[in-house]
Amino acid sequence: MRFRHPDGSTVHLAYCTNVHPAETLDGVLAQLRDHCEPVRRRLGRDRLGIGLWLARDAARSLTTDPASLRALRAELDRRGLEVVTLNGFPYEGFGADEVKYRVYQPDWTHPDRLAHTTDLARLLAALLPEDVTEGSVSTLPLAWRTPFDAEAATTARTALATLAGRLDALEELTGRSIRIGLEPEPGCIVETVADAVAALTAAPNPSPAPGTSPEPSSAPDPSSASSAAPNPRIGVCLDTCHLATSFEDPRTALDSLAAAGIAVPKAQLSAALHAEHPHLPEVRAALAAFAEPRFLHQTRTRTAAGLRGTDDLPEALATSDHHVTTAHGLPDATPWRAHFHVPLHTPPAPPLSSTLPVLQDALALLVGGPHPRTHHLEVETYTWQALPPESRPRTRARLADGIAAELTLARDLLTDLGLKELP
Repeated sequence: MRFRHPDGSTVHLAYCTNVHPAETLDGVLAQLRDHCEPVRRRLGRDRLGIGLWLARDAARSLTTDPASLRALRAELDRRGLEVVTLNGFPYEGFGADEVKYRVYQPDWTHPDRLAHTTDLARLLAALLPEDVTEGSVSTLPLAWRTPFDAEAATTARTALATLAGRLDALEELTGRSIRIGLEPEPGCIVETVADAVAALTAAPNPSPAPGTSPEPSSAPDPSSASSAAPNPRIGVCLDTCHLATSFEDPRTALDSLAAAGIAVPKAQLSAALHAEHPHLPEVRAALAAFAEPRFLHQTRTRTAAGLRGTDDLPEALATSDHHVTTAHGLPDATPWRAHFHVPLHTPPAPPLSSTLPVLQDALALLVGGPHPRTHHLEVETYTWQALPPESRPRTRARLADGIAAELTLARDLLTDLGLKELP
């Protein structure tokens, strides 16, 4: 879906296909037929943007066989679909019964991550619509926080610099500009936007990496150490679920990126799980229904001593008594937020809620001003089948209905901000 911003530029809205994980190219083609085109038809549009997720095997098939790449491009056109952004965070196995920590491998210290992201950028340059010259790829925020030391930081930074050089060469060759967005996520080396600023403006000799405690650690203060200008090819993918889970203020986050000269190649529109009164038994019971075995649901609370957190929701719930925290529990005197992408249009039933207001605030700052801070927006609710059983869509048709409803909500938010939907 395309929108005209009041400044005349085009803002793209897509939904991410990692909700229908497929490891092979045949699986990707089946996604287009069975899911993406039905969503487009429900919206009554001739054209629908999708944020394509290409697992390692699918990407390799496309990079080694130009005929397959041409066939994918033709299939997108035939089904009224277009791609301006790729989700490069998961490498493979995103549809496994248990993903958890495996989603962070390989990280940016491994050559496979650089090779895969390079392939994605080259593929995206070939998949962009004829009238679009800029694409974006989101990627993991360097690595999970452990193990990660100064040597690892240097290796990751070198890999990103190599990637930036390859993207420069790609634009010179194709005329297509591809930018990468590190996606801050709780528990990672780059957990917050402040961490992203520190990482992307780090001088050649980096400070030691954050501590390895499971408690979220404060990012290094870029003003207290030498810094460098950020590379224009490498920016931030702002995920509004992650932003909310870490209790970040959207205005503060975006102001800090602007002050550091860091671009936002794309933003992911998503909402986290919010519990206002986690000490209540009925709230804890409701939260427990979201503690499922596939994905990691990092949980955070903001206390007088700072941000506290656990790596997963079951650990947060391991609190023995009111306001008493076990070794694996989480203080429950203040609200909790969990990294669980809940459907945008259907908040969880009381006593829980979602962080949709954070999304709305961030979106207004991103595209509601005189010029867009990003031109690529992606709805990313990949946890439909991880919802409590009574909330899961039981058929493809129900899932398509839900995704279309999310996109309709996003469309309404954009038009309320003064953007005009294009045919």
